Amino acid sequence: MVKLVLVLGDQLSTGIAALRATDKARDVVVMSEVTGEASYVPHHPKKIAFIFAAMRKFAARLEYEGWTVAYTRLDDPENAGSIPGELLRRASELGAREVIATRPGEWRLIGLLDELPIPVRQLEDERFLCSEREFRDWAKGRKSLRMEYFYREMRRKTGLLMEGDEPAGGQWNYDRDNRKPPPGEIEHPGPISFTPDEVVEEVLDLVETRFGGNFGSLRPFTFATDQAQARRALAHFIRHALPKFGDFQDAMLNGNRFLYHAVISPYLNVGLLDPLEVCRAAEAAWKAGEAPLNAVEGFIRQIIGWREFVRGIYMLEGPGYARSNALGHERRLPGFYWGARTRMNCVAKVVEQTRDEAYAHHIQRLMVTGNFALLAGIDPHEVHEWYLSVYADAFEWVEAPNTVGMSQFADGGIVASKPYVASGNYIDRMSDYCKSCDYDVRRKTGEGACPFNLLYWDFLQRHRKRFEGNPRMAQMYRTWDRMTDDRRDDVLDGAHVILGDLDAGRLV
Repeated sequence: MVKLVLVLGDQLSTGIAALRATDKARDVVVMSEVTGEASYVPHHPKKIAFIFAAMRKFAARLEYEGWTVAYTRLDDPENAGSIPGELLRRASELGAREVIATRPGEWRLIGLLDELPIPVRQLEDERFLCSEREFRDWAKGRKSLRMEYFYREMRRKTGLLMEGDEPAGGQWNYDRDNRKPPPGEIEHPGPISFTPDEVVEEVLDLVETRFGGNFGSLRPFTFATDQAQARRALAHFIRHALPKFGDFQDAMLNGNRFLYHAVISPYLNVGLLDPLEVCRAAEAAWKAGEAPLNAVEGFIRQIIGWREFVRGIYMLEGPGYARSNALGHERRLPGFYWGARTRMNCVAKVVEQTRDEAYAHHIQRLMVTGNFALLAGIDPHEVHEWYLSVYADAFEWVEAPNTVGMSQFADGGIVASKPYVASGNYIDRMSDYCKSCDYDVRRKTGEGACPFNLLYWDFLQRHRKRFEGNPRMAQMYRTWDRMTDDRRDDVLDGAHVILGDLDAGRLV
């Protein structure tokens, strides 16, 4: 009896469990471009085009390798509009009575498959280096789950950057070396760009017609859309940018959107690149003397440490995690996240870049747009859905813990040991954004004071009962307490004006 082999748009790897567990001579691969997946949040047009184009090319590859692929395009008149609908349609057409799937990376989809009236066997996604069971075993009995200790276990497991039982260079973590402000000149031309071929152009036209009203610029489109291109993008990064990635990975510039970043996370997250393959390429560059240890360690930590850790958290915490709101924040997401005008140059630049590229690096997300949302008390679910919508690498398993946990502290401290809040001083130190801002980052109160400065202290005061006992935040409260009563009143009054303007929809 024929089986259906479900392959999702973020499972574009020939070695995924569902393909390995089935027979290409008998079973049929089902791949579908469906409205349900393209519109459950208002995805960036570049994100939709990237996934659809990569799906079409992957389907062609499977057919070349001997698979029968039942592929449904978005504009197919028979399209059922959802993954469950397409599976039922194909099962009826082919007489199939079972679906084999690699477990999806989103609880929403896992639930949809569980509810199908035909049996669906969901297999472990073995593209991750740490299985769900391994992560549960690691987490069991721990008072807190900290990425650093998980990362060390992953180093030992993979052998990456290890010298026997010890970390290469004698340190596990070189983060202190990787916090330099932006240099005067960026020598790297940026990530490699790919000219759309016929397949990609056809997808771009389709996406422009169906999703042209979504936030985000569709063209120019330069993403890799197959494995060969993704590997070229990786090699380009390793050769040209990795040597200085570590030093400047937290830096931000008005005039340079990429600095020394790889911009390969979309390729990792849809399966065009394998995480171990990526890490070994970086390690090889260090061993060959082509990249320093601080850069390579920082890069590998993001993949086998942070990426694996947040996926473990997401699967461990279950379907309700993305709705967490430990701080009780309820303010609506301001319009400037969707491109409305703001006087805050840092926010404007990151949103502009997000609109144009469907990309911003981790510090732009965490310490600019995320920091402002946390300081202003924005509803974390609205923040979560914005990040899930606008970035090409955003799938809920990776995005929700980064947003709900790391960025918004909405999970109450499962991911982060303290909220990642900062005043304008941090942004000024790590970027040149403040030099061309309407606000004065040096002003702490009064007319023209940076909103980050005002909201920083207001946030600490609002949540004092929760955070004043946190040893990592004690110094902040001591500084606040040393201020005069008049100074504190001026700060809080200024913050309340900012928040009032946000609530009224006035320009901030």
